[in-house]
Amino acid sequence: MWDAKPRNGQRLALGLAGLAAVWLFGVWPPPVWWRSHWPHQTAMMRLSGAAVSYQPSALGKIPPVLQRMVIIGEDSRFRTHHGIDFTELADALSGGSGGGGAVRTAWQRRDRIRGASTITQQLAKNLYLSPSRSALRKLKEAVTAVRLELALPKDRILELYLNLAEWGPGIWGADAASRHYFEVPASQLDEEQAAALVATLPHPRTSNPAFSPARMLARRDLILTRYHGVDVYIPPEEDLDSLLAVPPITPPVIPPLPDTMAPVIDSLTDSTRHLVPVDSVRDTIKARRTDAPSHLPASL
Repeated sequence: MWDAKPRNGQRLALGLAGLAAVWLFGVWPPPVWWRSHWPHQTAMMRLSGAAVSYQPSALGKIPPVLQRMVIIGEDSRFRTHHGIDFTELADALSGGSGGGGAVRTAWQRRDRIRGASTITQQLAKNLYLSPSRSALRKLKEAVTAVRLELALPKDRILELYLNLAEWGPGIWGADAASRHYFEVPASQLDEEQAAALVATLPHPRTSNPAFSPARMLARRDLILTRYHGVDVYIPPEEDLDSLLAVPPITPPVIPPLPDTMAPVIDSLTDSTRHLVPVDSVRDTIKARRTDAPSHLPASL
């Protein structure tokens, strides 16, 4: 009788572990399905609550400039990692403050961890998951991303991402976004337009080319700079917001030159006067004094 309780406890623990494994690894359809199929709708499309109709475009019809800028802006090590960018994740955690170990640091830096999501992780979220920010959802996202990497080539992952990501309210896919914002197919995007679309991805509903574009424009310029070979740092979204909050600096008003400069000019010797256009300098001084702002002291 006494042996029955430990056995029941072990069975319960095994059962719970099995359910956890099923939840963690259970996605449908399995990742290998996406090698040759497109979803009718993704999990994120269904959660949007609106009727969704999108037309996928083959990767060859999406310009290389847009593909490259997506990698620059969203996942610079996309071609080399296996679903999770541990370097970016370590950088995101390195700014944690205070004690408490890795768990507390991860909680303090949770916004940066979300910003460290790879293209594959974002695809996993779009296909199967929800926008929830819970740790369990992030864990399942990471596991699913690794499974996608094992099942699909990189180009297919990028192709799926470009077509299934949200680029604005109810705008799904790069080609639809290009037509909506710039009235051209994605194949005709120029560099600035492509960078603007990529800069929209972190907050497609709240900052895009048609709505509240300040954050998008700041990120667009950084992406363009990196695209042209300058190794600039593209900060996480919350850091970019703090940069945008800095008030502009008003340049100082420079007063005109005083008339006391005239005797200096007149004192030039005959041997040096030909080196300086005296008359033009004197005329410039008088003109500046005449055009001086009214709020300056008359003595100037």
